[in-house]
Amino acid sequence: MKILSVLAALPCVCALHAQPVSPPRPTMGSAVFAWEKLVARPTPVGERRDVARHATPTLAVFECHITTLNPGAASHEPHRHPQEELIIVKEGTLEVHINGQTQVAGRGSTFFYASNDAHRVRNVGDTRATYWVINLASAATHAPALHNPAPSLKSGVFDWEKLTVTPTKTGERRAVLEGSTVTLAKLQSHITTIEGGVAAHGAHRHPDDEIVLVAEGAIEATINGRAEVGGPGSVFFFASDDLHGMKNAGATRARYHVIRLVTAATPKPAPATAK
Repeated sequence: MKILSVLAALPCVCALHAQPVSPPRPTMGSAVFAWEKLVARPTPVGERRDVARHATPTLAVFECHITTLNPGAASHEPHRHPQEELIIVKEGTLEVHINGQTQVAGRGSTFFYASNDAHRVRNVGDTRATYWVINLASAATHAPALHNPAPSLKSGVFDWEKLTVTPTKTGERRAVLEGSTVTLAKLQSHITTIEGGVAAHGAHRHPDDEIVLVAEGAIEATINGRAEVGGPGSVFFFASDDLHGMKNAGATRARYHVIRLVTAATPKPAPATAK
């Protein structure tokens, strides 16, 4: 780890990113955002694919985009903002800066930025690097009085190479993070790998919103009885209490990241029925 002197001069940058992120569109329901249908827009450092920027049943704003950085390019100057942010590396090698410290991590890794922590990523590989960006704003995000004073999750890097692999009946699983944040009651993430042609589990519902990022293979997502396939780079959003399921639509292994979150707006689970 090394300390970056550039982060000492952040106040003017921070002010630019302290404004609330307002949802410009109505509340979104469950949806599949297939990679091949996302529009790639050139940027000075690579390209960007916008996925969504909406309120959801449990979030004030769910914003997601996919960034590609050219070798040696940085995402932006180190900055801070009130909303929690996740970055998941699809391909390439990134150097991540968090509060003046740096760490290098590659494909499959997750970066978590807690509210108002300084952060930036830079492509330190010889090829392009692509990663998902997810910004999460709850009702508490822009209301300091509602902030959790003792979150269990801090900003950090969850390196793919260091995650514990747990075998399952259908493949394997890697737990990434789980706990409370400054603005979220619960944030949980894991990575599932499933064998060809099988489902990780049956169709089900739960009160919390769920985000799935397809990293490898082809995954068929079924939402309220309607099926659609997404390949690497695709994003699935399962809204609170919608019936959904997933299975590997190919003959080889498939891998995907799962992110589940709970806020004050998340409905309470239905009480268990007596048997």
